[in-house]
Amino acid sequence: MTHTVLIVDDDPTQRRLLQAVIERNGYRTLQAASADEMFRALDGVQGADVGLVLLDLVMPQEDGLSALKRLRPSHAALPVIVLTAQGGIETVVSAMRAGADDFLVKPASPERILVSIRNALKVKALTGEVQRLKKRASGHLSFGDLIAKSAAMRTVVRLGERAAQSNIPILIEGESGVGKEVLARAIQQASDRANKPFVAVNCGAIPENLIESILFGHEKGSFTGASEKHIGKFQEADGGTLFLDEIGELRLDMQVKLLRAIQEGEVDPIGAKRPVKINIRLISATNRNLTQLAQEGRFREDLYYRLNVFPIQVPPLRERMEDLPELIQFFVERFAAEEGKSVIGIDETALKMLGRHAWPGNIRQLENTVFRGVVLCDSDQLKVEDFPQIAAQLGVELRTEEHAVEQVAASTQTYAKAVGHDVGYAVSAPAAYTGGNDAGTVRLHNGLEIKAMDGAGHLRRLEEIENDLIRFAIELYDGHMSEVARRLGIGRSTLYRKMREIGLGGKGFPE
Repeated sequence: MTHTVLIVDDDPTQRRLLQAVIERNGYRTLQAASADEMFRALDGVQGADVGLVLLDLVMPQEDGLSALKRLRPSHAALPVIVLTAQGGIETVVSAMRAGADDFLVKPASPERILVSIRNALKVKALTGEVQRLKKRASGHLSFGDLIAKSAAMRTVVRLGERAAQSNIPILIEGESGVGKEVLARAIQQASDRANKPFVAVNCGAIPENLIESILFGHEKGSFTGASEKHIGKFQEADGGTLFLDEIGELRLDMQVKLLRAIQEGEVDPIGAKRPVKINIRLISATNRNLTQLAQEGRFREDLYYRLNVFPIQVPPLRERMEDLPELIQFFVERFAAEEGKSVIGIDETALKMLGRHAWPGNIRQLENTVFRGVVLCDSDQLKVEDFPQIAAQLGVELRTEEHAVEQVAASTQTYAKAVGHDVGYAVSAPAAYTGGNDAGTVRLHNGLEIKAMDGAGHLRRLEEIENDLIRFAIELYDGHMSEVARRLGIGRSTLYRKMREIGLGGKGFPE
């Protein structure tokens, strides 16, 4: 995952020179010969990937200054570096007033070009991080701030948007670290209680002897140590949203008081003479099975039915792996900005390795892993060796880059054996790099072969290899789709979609 630089210059020779300098240093490039082509590129399929524009000021039809003024209203945060052979003060001032982030005089040295690009991208990342922190501090995180390209997360967003339109109690379920509080904040911001208090309480982190006081408040002198009045989290959230995280950890006597507060719309602070009316939007969250807890008598059934009016299940990271590249890039930009590092992305080999990890700690684990990787990284891209713990778990040896590429592919069998399944294949040794007919061939126990290389000695497309692996997994697990999806590390809906795409689907499969 790297930034894409859009080169806008009417001179094809100049575009090729800039392309060579930029791509040699790990960035991708797009090219445009005019202002109109620039706008078409930004509005096209690859437009969302553009992280910076190199814009020539002197072009036919529409010059760079005019194009820059037209660009700014729709792409205010997009860094633009202008290039021109005329380096006068007046030209520089005009470009900066039009919204340029930097100014290069032709012919600029490769070092000067790269320094300008890196500085502009770093400022962009810092600006984005400041805005994110401001949004989080003010409770203004919206659904648009969520990374939700996968089908599973699009369903979550759709349910959240619907729930936000009413005052219905919401129960967010999901494993620890999936981002339940982030979703709750987005729901608050999309509701009519936006800009009102958002009070989050982790019920599992409150000392037992303080739960009642923290939630419902107390009067001065109501118990030993109560030296002043405390209004409690329910009253703090009055008019806004109260988010009760890990609701399954609440003890039974507190569940009774919580039920009454929800039913009556009022709380009884400790030592108070009369109840206090409250008006809150209640969002609860849990990583436990409340149905099972209720059956075991460890969670009140009447409270469960009060909370579980509008349930939303947030999928674990292993079931939304389509979001992994964008999540990694988000964390890379954030931590690179915080740590003052020049890391701009992750290379393909490391991305593939992270894509094979189970991520039991979900988004929180990924965040910490990328943070550690950015701190360890000595180049502009995260590599396999920047994730030693993940590599060790997957059996990837950290030697040369070529050896790491081979190990990422070969360690699949080691990992499968560790979880109790021998997938029954062997990878050709270093012959995989010789270009022979058998190069990179994975021979499966049933005679099926998965080839990494084509007949001309080039790597096959990842999509083709993936299709072969899906066919093998379906045969290996006798068509048990839940097991196939789990072993491949994808959701069932994703598996069915991929099967339909390769002609294995049928009318019996869900849409």
